[in-house]
Amino acid sequence: MDFKDIILLLSGIALFLFGMTLMGDGLKKVSGNKLEPILFRLSGTPAKGILLGTAVTAVIQSSSATSVMAVGFVNSNMMKVRQAIYVIIGAILGTSITGWVICLSYIDSTSGIGNILSSSTLTGLVAVIGIVFRMFSKKPQRKYIGDIMMGFAVLMFGMSTMSGSVEGLGHQEWFTGLLTTVSNPILGILIGTLFCAVLQSASAAVGIIQALSLTGAITFNATLPLLMGISIGGSLPVLMSSLGANTKGKRTAFSYLAVTLIGVLLCAAIFYILDAIIHFPFTANIQDPVSVALMNTLMRLVMILLMAPLTGFIEALVTMIIPDKGKTETPIVNLEDRFLSHPALALEQTRTAINNMAKHAQEAIQIAFSLLLDYNGKNVQKVDELEDIGDRYEDALGSYLMKLSSSELNEQQARHTSVFLHTLSDFERLSDHAKNIAEGAQEMHDKQLSFTPHAIEEFKIMNAAISEILSNTIEAFINEDFSLATKVEPLEEVIDDLCDELKMRHVERLQKGICSVTGGFVFNDLLINFERISDHCSNIAVAIIELRDGAFATHEYLERIKDKRTPDFEQTYDMYRERFSLRSVPADDTIS
Repeated sequence: MDFKDIILLLSGIALFLFGMTLMGDGLKKVSGNKLEPILFRLSGTPAKGILLGTAVTAVIQSSSATSVMAVGFVNSNMMKVRQAIYVIIGAILGTSITGWVICLSYIDSTSGIGNILSSSTLTGLVAVIGIVFRMFSKKPQRKYIGDIMMGFAVLMFGMSTMSGSVEGLGHQEWFTGLLTTVSNPILGILIGTLFCAVLQSASAAVGIIQALSLTGAITFNATLPLLMGISIGGSLPVLMSSLGANTKGKRTAFSYLAVTLIGVLLCAAIFYILDAIIHFPFTANIQDPVSVALMNTLMRLVMILLMAPLTGFIEALVTMIIPDKGKTETPIVNLEDRFLSHPALALEQTRTAINNMAKHAQEAIQIAFSLLLDYNGKNVQKVDELEDIGDRYEDALGSYLMKLSSSELNEQQARHTSVFLHTLSDFERLSDHAKNIAEGAQEMHDKQLSFTPHAIEEFKIMNAAISEILSNTIEAFINEDFSLATKVEPLEEVIDDLCDELKMRHVERLQKGICSVTGGFVFNDLLINFERISDHCSNIAVAIIELRDGAFATHEYLERIKDKRTPDFEQTYDMYRERFSLRSVPADDTIS
């Protein structure tokens, strides 16, 4: 093997890695970037976690990438460590699919239909179709298919280059001597681990073993330890990804090493003990690319069958190795920068955070309303805490969404990013108004003001209306329920009417001397906050409705529906107007 062959080998490895990345990225785009969120949402049970880890890894062609995503999920509190371990176990099996794809590069024949299906013909045909799709198709989906096909062609060409560079090794004594050394299980595993750690890709390492198998000098005894070592070496990129992660994220990354290391030790112990007793006749068999792929898959399958029941032990082990560092405050919102290169995951993470923010705002308003009827100093403090949480959510989410908006997003992702940016300040303002209401209740308590029975009934009706519009808005936002969002604006007008009616009652009471001037100031401030809450709910609902059109012209939309009310709008308005009517409450007193 001369200098030229070494250069060819390295270029083949480079082309292989690039082709694998290009093909994986294309497959993710064809799937609509839904694979990563599916991995997060549906990995709640052991079986689902393992199956999804296997499937996602088979598509994106990298167990390290899947495992790094799992680290990110745990680090951002979107997934528990044990769930992530199941995903990692599945990823260890899924990465063996690449070996079977590589086998296609060794299809060959000299005549007939076999010549048409040979690897060189197949590679050329796929490359031509792929470049046509990539350059001349206007539809994004076809361009992505072109990327997949070009990635596949580059991968195949890289394998062909690697195979050609090592073709003469089978006749060189130093190489056959090295293989004799590798046949020692311990040395073979160590060499395989180091080999994979240097390449940073288990698939590439297995691909090189498949290329070397064409020399006719690699036996089963030499191949198995190398494949075992390669599976361990695949943990290095995952371990590196945990730099900067929290304790649970580090445990997740370390669990990849623990699973592969313990799995390899168990497999090796079982196989070599049985071999010592039975003396397997196939250990001296010469390997080819197909038998290498088969051995790799079977070995990894046995590993996950052995390790799946031991996830509790693995979790306990990594917890013992990486203990908690005393009591540390859990961040209220922890947005993973690792996911910015995976917009679908970044949006899923953002959606979860802003949904939590919305629920906190709703809770703050409910507590604030309760203070008007039953003052409690601890609840005032709770509203302050929730308002502070809202501010911190807005700061973190605003910065993260601005970073995300500069990423390469498809049309749907860009729309969701815009919706989140448009609604973020509205959710933050909801908690601000909750604080204002709580301060009003505190002022009444400090000045020994109180509501009369009739006023209490009025505020109960207002509370019911505000609770309804908040519930509709937040449920519509979380579920992207456009039908429910259309009910917000009619109710917002009803709340405006309620506030106007309460103001008129207040003026009448002032004129009659029933209401004090001091209490009147508090009363007016409360009404302003009620109106503002419904206004922000209206803004959020409009953003949800216009998500379908990709345009965010809130004022134009509101003017349009108010100028031309539809029958559905009128029916909903009348229903809420009747439901939250003040007719049953006399207007003779308010504050004493």
